[in-house]
Amino acid sequence: MQPSIASSRVLRALFTFGTERPRALRIPRIAFAACAFCACMAVQAQSGSSANLGNLVDSGHVKLVKITPELVATTGARQQAAVPKELLDYRPESYRISPGDTILVTVWDHPELSGGAGSGAQDAVTNGRLVHPDGTFYYPFVGTLKVAGMRIEELRSVITSKLATYLQSPQVDVNIVGYGSRVTLQGAFANTSPQNITTVPLTVSQAVGAAVINAEEADLSGLTLTRDGKNHRIDLDALSRNQGATPEIYLKPGDRLYMPFNDRQEAYILGEVLRPQALTFKTSDMTLTQALGRAGGLNPATAKDEAVYVIRGVDVNNLERGPATVYQLDASSPAAFALADQFPILPGDVVFVGEAGVTRWNRCLSQLLPLSGIIRNASVPGN
Repeated sequence: MQPSIASSRVLRALFTFGTERPRALRIPRIAFAACAFCACMAVQAQSGSSANLGNLVDSGHVKLVKITPELVATTGARQQAAVPKELLDYRPESYRISPGDTILVTVWDHPELSGGAGSGAQDAVTNGRLVHPDGTFYYPFVGTLKVAGMRIEELRSVITSKLATYLQSPQVDVNIVGYGSRVTLQGAFANTSPQNITTVPLTVSQAVGAAVINAEEADLSGLTLTRDGKNHRIDLDALSRNQGATPEIYLKPGDRLYMPFNDRQEAYILGEVLRPQALTFKTSDMTLTQALGRAGGLNPATAKDEAVYVIRGVDVNNLERGPATVYQLDASSPAAFALADQFPILPGDVVFVGEAGVTRWNRCLSQLLPLSGIIRNASVPGN
């Protein structure tokens, strides 16, 4: 039945039925015409949606790909997390003094040189001497020294040599009691206070552990290490899934760690699912089965099992870059979810579940039932 013919029949049923017929017969005619109209519109909608998708495919704006075992074998395989080689190759050398450090010099048997005003106090912070921003350091009987970049043993040797002019066989000990070299942390951490680079090397895992990740808001796949003006992405989630030991990444002074928030990393589950929603990525690993499961699964009363789509790569501002890809899963068989469990969902994907033909019929009928009630009331004598 053509929709235009159905529409004209509905209009005739509503406006041209004769007054010579009993009022009681009008309502069944209207109801029958409305049902016929709904049926035709449902068929048109179902065929129209297929036609529209076909037109998009023919135009080159959309590439339709069925989710098959062969596709999953190529796209569903989890890749091993790769850490930039230059980060793995870096190994910290012996600690070098830097501006902002606080140095404590102890000269045995000479407390007047070990603390302030000749006292024997051992308060490291009070007795320590600061390395100035220009890298210089002052000590009695030694003078001003350029110490930035020196190792602790090198500074001890210099001070011992200088003091030997005034003391016989001075016994000198040098320690760093405050550190000016730091690593900064920003983003989804509970504690973003700078962390010191000390004589004990600091790793990424140690710094992240001390900062405490905000598990609800962090995107574990997007940790960024900025070093010497260059950004390096580290996927902590993928590293934790790797077989074997996780590689150690050492930090150096001036490094910055940024843990991005996950509020912009979302996939959208729409259509005939029980709980349509936006799903936030906390890790880099989400499959189609997981996405549908978080949305409550397909609505058994309204969903069309063969019409599960994953829409990826839409750029409405620049379609010339390439067509959007629409992946289709036929979920009419339980075995299909074995494929879905290996198909990755990416941030920005839209998962859409189409509606069954009977669902369109029911929705069309539910919209017309209030109209039939109004007409029924109007047909009652006296109204």
